[in-house]
Amino acid sequence: TAEQKDVSVDFFAIGYISDVRSYYRATGGDGKVANARLAPIITDSLRNQINSRTLQALVSGDRGELIAGQLKAINDAIVPLGMQIIDLRIKQIDLPTDSQVITDVYERMRAQRKQEAAKLRAEGEEQSLTIRAQADRESTVIVAEAERDAQQLRGEGDAQAASIYGKAGSADPSFYAFYRSLEAYRASMTDGNGVIVLDKNDPFLQYMKSDR
Repeated sequence: TAEQKDVSVDFFAIGYISDVRSYYRATGGDGKVANARLAPIITDSLRNQINSRTLQALVSGDRGELIAGQLKAINDAIVPLGMQIIDLRIKQIDLPTDSQVITDVYERMRAQRKQEAAKLRAEGEEQSLTIRAQADRESTVIVAEAERDAQQLRGEGDAQAASIYGKAGSADPSFYAFYRSLEAYRASMTDGNGVIVLDKNDPFLQYMKSDR
């Protein structure tokens, strides 16, 4: 090819004997001899066309265009053989199995796949970071709103509790004082191991005294 890369081309030609006298003089009527003399002419003609094209143009291009201009030149060259070619077709174009070109092609394909994979991974990571950032923002907002509502509810509850305690204290001050003292006793003696040292006349102990 134009890049000095080897290719293996499988082709066939269809022709006929146009001048029997010239054919027999050139080949002795032997078809193998005719093919042996005909093949190099066709091969050289195709080689010239392939040499002027890149591998990509050769593989993906129009093969009909490749051989369109060759028939006249080939037929002019084989006049002494008494033959005419009416059609020339390329069946297949391959890279030689032992050619460095195949290795180069596979390496290029592998590099392209790796590049695409890296691009997809990068795009996926970018989307992942965006989603996580959005989720973190939403989570922060939700937690903040929940904490705000909780603070508000706690404030309302404390206000209601204070109001209830206030009303209870106003309705029956002595009972309220007794209830609060019981709450204080419970809080100070919860674990059962507390030690309190007080004067016997301390008001904290007033509800623990016996009237007897």
